[in-house]
Amino acid sequence: MNSRINCSKGSGSRAMTMVELLVAIGLGSIILSAGAIFYLFVVRSFMMAGNYTDMDARSRYAVDAMLQEMRSATRVTDYQLTSTNAVLTLTNSIAGTSVTYTWNASTGNLVRDKTGTATRTYLTECSSWQFDLYQRTPHSNGVYIFYPSTNTYGTNDLTMTKLINMSWRCSRSIIGQKLNTENVQTAQVVLRNKQ
Repeated sequence: MNSRINCSKGSGSRAMTMVELLVAIGLGSIILSAGAIFYLFVVRSFMMAGNYTDMDARSRYAVDAMLQEMRSATRVTDYQLTSTNAVLTLTNSIAGTSVTYTWNASTGNLVRDKTGTATRTYLTECSSWQFDLYQRTPHSNGVYIFYPSTNTYGTNDLTMTKLINMSWRCSRSIIGQKLNTENVQTAQVVLRNKQ
């Protein structure tokens, strides 16, 4: 039995052996596999960059909208902060409105409810939203030192809250995996109308 495969009937042509054919198929497979891996890497990188950009834009929008509403508030009226749920309610006695921000871990949404307006979702795919409440006490040399909004008994006193420090993290999955698409934002807001 002849182990040569004759590729052409012309004179001077040489046939490929089975070993040469297997080597050619193996090299072709390696080159195609490397190309596919490179293509997936490029696609994933573009998706990650797009996710970062989109999440950053949404976070900036949320910061701008929330800071505007919080700055005009006259006081914090209620809050709740757990690992699965966070609620912060502020009131503006001058405008006669109140605003409540609610984050739920199961939905990943940060939602705003404001008196007289429709409910609005500020953030989606949000894996955490945390805040701390502070009083703003000026130091003698003009530097601001932030003390927690606690009374002499060490319990939170919402009437003392002048500053809110927030942070949140959003993330997305790429091709079914949570990769480095987290975006951590922080913001400090002073209640300007708080006396």
